[in-house]
Amino acid sequence: MIKKQKVLSQDQQNKLIIPQKRAVIKQEQNLKIIPLGGCEEVGRNMTVFEYGSDIVILDMGIQFPEEDMPGIDYVIPNIEYLKGKEKNIRGVIFSHGHLDHIGAAPILLSKLNYPQIIGRPLTIEMVKQRVEDTYRGASKKIKALYVKDLKQKINLGAFTLSFFQVDHAIMDAVGIILETKDATVIHPGDWRVDKDNQGKSLIDYSHLSKLKRPTILMLESLGALIYETNVREEDAIKNLFKIISEAPGRTIIATFSSQVERIKQILDFAARTNRKVALDGFSMKMNVELAQKLGYIKVPKGVIIPTDKTQNYPNNKVIIICTGAQGEEMAALSRIVAGNHRYIKIKNDDTVIFSSSVIPGNERTVQRLKDNLYRQSDYVFHSDIADVHASGHANRQDIKFLINEIKPDYFIPVYGNHFFLKEAAKIAYEMGYRKDRVFVPDNGSVIKFSKNNNDQQEELKAEILKDKVPSNYIFVDGLGVGDVGEIVLRDRQMLAQDGMFVIVAVIDRQTGRVKGSPDIISRGFVYLRESKDLLSQTRKKVIEIVDKTAGHGGAVNWTYVKEEIRNKIGDFLHSKTSRRPMILPVVIEV
Repeated sequence: MIKKQKVLSQDQQNKLIIPQKRAVIKQEQNLKIIPLGGCEEVGRNMTVFEYGSDIVILDMGIQFPEEDMPGIDYVIPNIEYLKGKEKNIRGVIFSHGHLDHIGAAPILLSKLNYPQIIGRPLTIEMVKQRVEDTYRGASKKIKALYVKDLKQKINLGAFTLSFFQVDHAIMDAVGIILETKDATVIHPGDWRVDKDNQGKSLIDYSHLSKLKRPTILMLESLGALIYETNVREEDAIKNLFKIISEAPGRTIIATFSSQVERIKQILDFAARTNRKVALDGFSMKMNVELAQKLGYIKVPKGVIIPTDKTQNYPNNKVIIICTGAQGEEMAALSRIVAGNHRYIKIKNDDTVIFSSSVIPGNERTVQRLKDNLYRQSDYVFHSDIADVHASGHANRQDIKFLINEIKPDYFIPVYGNHFFLKEAAKIAYEMGYRKDRVFVPDNGSVIKFSKNNNDQQEELKAEILKDKVPSNYIFVDGLGVGDVGEIVLRDRQMLAQDGMFVIVAVIDRQTGRVKGSPDIISRGFVYLRESKDLLSQTRKKVIEIVDKTAGHGGAVNWTYVKEEIRNKIGDFLHSKTSRRPMILPVVIEV
């Protein structure tokens, strides 16, 4: 007799379960510095600082597309490493408002569930505006901590954040100090050393040498190969005013929209000399509006006029400040030069001033823009012929100066292509730094600083770990973020290089033979009307290939047929033209 098994209720079953002790994972208590961008290119600046379970992020920048990135709007850092760690992020600090430091904020803040952001007032307002422009209504989700006093100290878990003054080509730029139990990180962001008439730095950095040790200096390295003395801001402004005063007609000044301080000085000069100023470019108007709202700029009444009113005043009393000094296709200056601007056309007696440096990678675009300008105006000024711009970046001598002032225990050159970083590292070696105290990171490198927690007297151990975190390019194309990968980009490069060749063949299902003559569509490869002989040979070749692969009358593997057309027609066209377009075979069964 089979005994009936007693069925326990769910409650009774739960009581029989023996509770297991949960494994406690001890969080590693050390400092990790992880650049997610900005260490193999100019732009895309973003650095993660991690201590135990606390994370602080510095900047979220974009990189402008290079010539081998057709159709890409911009590139942002890869934040895969931060997935699952969103709740550990204690704050995102923005050092200043340039796009290579805040441009990716709308996308990345959204993906990280809008952690607290920290920065100076103008920088925060520029971030909020960019977020709102990207996702309407999203700026309300931002939790912002405004740094109104550089003496502020902010506790961010294992980090104590403080600030120091830096000089850069934008208002409200700030350097940061991150103090942990084991080490203190000093990061000026982007910086320069502006000097007085005696060549002395206008900012004293020596107090940074007295911070809690050991100290780690992370220093922007774009100027590591610049041996020439930088133009002082004061001299650049004086030269600008002189050129404007002597201009026979209108003055058009192309500069970065973030150059709020320089725009302010031009507005003040215009008011003193009874001139009118027209601002052109959405970002420029917006930044000036934000600066006015914060009280950074007080525009004299009647000085700013709309661009469509410039013809109402004498030409030599009109100054137009616009965007587009980098040759951006849709920016104001490019449209003016191309003759596509609604209200402004270049005249022969216009004075055009490039009050900006050329961002690495934009050289050819800017050269073309200048070439077109020289055809239309007799008065073009730029940094190659006049000191009309003061760089916002340091030179080689300035890097030496800052290392000497701060006297860090460790040195990490950042921000720039690898060769910039290596050259900056050489400066430190020349100054006597040991190689084990200087680290040249790649994007995704993990630089680990650790001590024995039971022995605080132990020397800090520093190393670059063998394993990197993901740091590949994330492409933004229209509304798509990351959906354009390397394969899609390669297809675009191929289309741009050799074009596309579409072959449409109608095939009889019963016989496996081509009906009629295959249709051919060519884009970017050959002009059909002028290549009739080549097209005739190609059609014959397609018919031969189909007959061999499908003309036996049995079951046909159409994938194989298309692959054969693609490969053999590709080889045939290459043999005839030395070019290999993208072949797209279309097979229609009837």
